[in-house]
Amino acid sequence: MIKQMRALPPEGLGIVPNLDATFMKDRKSLCSAEEMPQYAAADGPPSNEIFEWSEGSLFDLPYNNKTIRTVRVKRVLFRSNGIIGRGTIVMRVACHCDGKCDWCGKKLILKLSFPAKTRVSEQTFMDRCRELAQGDHAWVLNHLPHIYWTFDIQYSKSTPQANFKKKFKDDYEMRLMRGSIQEELRPLSSLTTATGCAQVFYDVVQCHHRAWKYPQILHRDISQGNILVREKNGEIYGVLNDWDLAIWLNDQRDGPTSKFRTGTKPYMAHEQHGIKWQGPHRFRHDLESVFYVILLLVSLYSSPKVKAVEPDTGGYGYQEWHKQDDEFLEGKKANILLHTNWEPSVTTFFLGLALWLTDLHRGLRRGFARLADHKEAMQEALKRDQEMPSFDYDTLDNHFSYEKVVSVMHRYDDEELKTRGSEWRKTLLSLPDL
Repeated sequence: MIKQMRALPPEGLGIVPNLDATFMKDRKSLCSAEEMPQYAAADGPPSNEIFEWSEGSLFDLPYNNKTIRTVRVKRVLFRSNGIIGRGTIVMRVACHCDGKCDWCGKKLILKLSFPAKTRVSEQTFMDRCRELAQGDHAWVLNHLPHIYWTFDIQYSKSTPQANFKKKFKDDYEMRLMRGSIQEELRPLSSLTTATGCAQVFYDVVQCHHRAWKYPQILHRDISQGNILVREKNGEIYGVLNDWDLAIWLNDQRDGPTSKFRTGTKPYMAHEQHGIKWQGPHRFRHDLESVFYVILLLVSLYSSPKVKAVEPDTGGYGYQEWHKQDDEFLEGKKANILLHTNWEPSVTTFFLGLALWLTDLHRGLRRGFARLADHKEAMQEALKRDQEMPSFDYDTLDNHFSYEKVVSVMHRYDDEELKTRGSEWRKTLLSLPDL
């Protein structure tokens, strides 16, 4: 084996036949000399560096008019794996300017991500939401992240990805480092009542609908970690956070599955796990993700921040959902959605949410049953050369629409939750139960 490896042609490195990749043998090229956070004097950050900060570290970031603002790292809160659209690092930080700027005294986080250069920034989506949040629509501002500053840093010309781009041209997608300073919000685990959790989930659905209908933005990454809590004047508000994977509705095009299959696996819509699924991502996929967020929380936790000692998952193995692959998750979720007599496993604390899950499941089951019938009807129409039957794919033929979901979620345990904005309050008056 050793002799065979030594006999490989050096220009191919034994990885890709006939690939001229001399830069991959250049240690200086692979190990960029720039260091973080002292990147101000460099062309850009290295693409292969493992960023490590300890409490008290200082981070210089570019600000207005080529000035620099400095923040002090207090704690690294989150670090994800570096996959498409990910690699995010979130740190709690504090302003380091001795009371001389408008960030002082605020609870701040610094979020660093490494998206494709062509990906629309979270700030752009939020700016558009805020532009349209006027008058009676201003309520949505309580349910969106507050971004104080954002910046992009291009990678330097000496990094491996620059060499890949030179070699593969349009076949290689360049990335950058994108950072933002945002208001720090509370996690779901900070809540102390099931009613509070229900209000937060209901808020998130209302916010999602607002972004979809008016700015026409689709979030595409509903997960427990992206549902946060803002406390304002003694009241809690559910916040739909992290719009890094969002997309304008009119920007959805045909393309590879990797461009459509966005999200966090345990909470993704079951169709998205299919190997042949090519999109498009619809708003009902995000609503289905809300269903899974609630399901896993109430099945695996005895309170918002305490995991159940022996969770009863009804044979669906929810505790494994965070570790399994697409094939496993597609099968488990399909079994739930197609099961006529499915009942959720709910811990005592969240007992009131069992009715939500049962009603939402009913809408999903009926919708997918109707979809199966539609596909059979389409095949029959093709055979007979007849006109294709109609079907509303966005709502599963009106079985899983915003209206149906809101009709379930606006009330918890016989208590009316807060409906934000007069538009939904008027709509609720005419909505039948799911």
